[in-house]
Amino acid sequence: MHALYVIVPILGILAISYRFYSAFIAARIMMLDDSRVTPAHEKYDGHNYYPTTRWVLFGHHFAAIAGSGPLIGPVLAAQFGYAPGLIWLVAGVCLAGAVHDFVILWASVRRGGRSLAQITREEVGPVAGFTAMIAILFIVVIAMAGLGLTVVNALADSPWGTFTIAVTIPLAIFMGLYMYKFRPGHTAEATVIGVIGLTLAVILGAPLNDPNSGLGAVFRLSRNELVAALAIYGFTASVLPVWLLLAPRDYLSAFMKIGTIGALVLGVIIVNPELHMPAVTEYANGGGPIIPGTLFPFAFITIACGAISGFHSLVSSGTTPKMINKETDIRPIGYGAMLMEGLVGVMAIIAACSMHPGDYFAINTPPAVYETLGKPVVNLPELEREVGEQVEGRTGGGVSLAVGMAQIFSALPGMRGLMAYWYHYAIMFEALFILTTIDAGTRIGRFLVQEFLGRAYKPFARTDWVPGSVIATSLIVGGWAYFIWAGEINTIWPMFGIANQLLATVALAVGTTLIINMGKAKYCWVTAGPLVFLAVNTLYAGFLSVRDTFWPLALSVDPKTSVTGWVQTLSTIIMMLCVFIILGAAMARWVTVLGRRQSDLLQPSES
Repeated sequence: MHALYVIVPILGILAISYRFYSAFIAARIMMLDDSRVTPAHEKYDGHNYYPTTRWVLFGHHFAAIAGSGPLIGPVLAAQFGYAPGLIWLVAGVCLAGAVHDFVILWASVRRGGRSLAQITREEVGPVAGFTAMIAILFIVVIAMAGLGLTVVNALADSPWGTFTIAVTIPLAIFMGLYMYKFRPGHTAEATVIGVIGLTLAVILGAPLNDPNSGLGAVFRLSRNELVAALAIYGFTASVLPVWLLLAPRDYLSAFMKIGTIGALVLGVIIVNPELHMPAVTEYANGGGPIIPGTLFPFAFITIACGAISGFHSLVSSGTTPKMINKETDIRPIGYGAMLMEGLVGVMAIIAACSMHPGDYFAINTPPAVYETLGKPVVNLPELEREVGEQVEGRTGGGVSLAVGMAQIFSALPGMRGLMAYWYHYAIMFEALFILTTIDAGTRIGRFLVQEFLGRAYKPFARTDWVPGSVIATSLIVGGWAYFIWAGEINTIWPMFGIANQLLATVALAVGTTLIINMGKAKYCWVTAGPLVFLAVNTLYAGFLSVRDTFWPLALSVDPKTSVTGWVQTLSTIIMMLCVFIILGAAMARWVTVLGRRQSDLLQPSES
């Protein structure tokens, strides 16, 4: 199978979905109206509530939702073959993921920019709202850990990649000052400066890989040093004003992300690489060396963000609704940005499956595990020579994706010999995806903690209260940094997938309740269909993960492994119990509302 026969029909399906299905939802359920005042105008404070033009906000929203999930999940799920992943990515994003994002963003905008937990409390009930808050706090910490672990594994002992990413932080701050203070309204100028800066960051980082480079030693960080650096960045980005770092960085990285994906689509069409991975591998029935478990249910939690992601509901009810300029912007930002993320996932799995299986598994499994697979490498020694780094045994999916992308780009006319530059460009591309989610996710987590602690001490509920912001941010950052420090990809990623999809289950349950409460129950299938599939699949995956992976770790004789196993076991059980409570409350609400309406219809009219 060649990639051209895959990408062309997929592009057509995504376009049709946006044109017709999103229009159907907008017209029949939402009735978007630009005469309504959005929270960005009604509650303007210049800090969190800030009206933002459609395409700048599209860039921020896409950058915030598109973390490592649509990149890494499909790469890891390539273990099962290319067919299951591609089918789930396309069907999932059109019918579930984009609907999920669209509905929650609209609901939050209509409710003054309220969070998912607040909407749950209003639409389902106080018990469900409180339970959702607890579940979201657990889930956001685990989600940040799953996203951050990938960038740590990809950048460890890689001075070129670390330098490139480090440069993007002051560059984003300069862009924020330029766009909002020095030259307000001149976004195009700031964009040109940012794109040039990103290009120079990749080019100037090359000499740092020289073992004799003194500056290279400064940027050659160990795994634990990268965890600390990531925590410092997440903390700083969360407490700074949204316009200074978060929005310009997301806007800048969105150009790079969308441009790179567009270039990758074009590259795939021109190069038309062969998909060397089988359509379905022998690991579909279990026993895989990367992701433990069978294709069902684990392919559907491994490929989380590219098809549907609960984390998006936090962005769609967190930073983005506070920046929506007018209601009709909700459709391209809510539904359209998620389709773009689905395309990212499609390109990721194509890049991974274009590698020979032996090379793919040699990169994504520890050497001791790879030796047992009986899959000889084909191009790996040459690939390592061309990229200038050891890639064997660099688990986590990020490195193999970068290699796959670099192979496609370097095969384009005139690009031969630039494999190392394309590889490190791809690493920066991945890391920017992840860091823009880390900063937005940490900020969202900070809001949730402040809302939770504000019940005990009211000043905490004020997002502009500095002591509260610092304490809440420290708690969130400390939580996800611990999971990254203690975990590995084969345990953290399944846990991330379960947490992420459980949160999507909650959001879809809330969306279904909202539609029923509005008196539009005949359209509730739009969210109820994806809800049923996701709930069954993810709860089953959670049960299997606890039974077969997390609980055995808790019984380990190694103290660190045992503690990690206990934390993962208890966290997963708590999340699942919270979701059961919310689903029960939501169904009770549906019965009550529908029963009341049926009763009203049966009542004789007064003459």
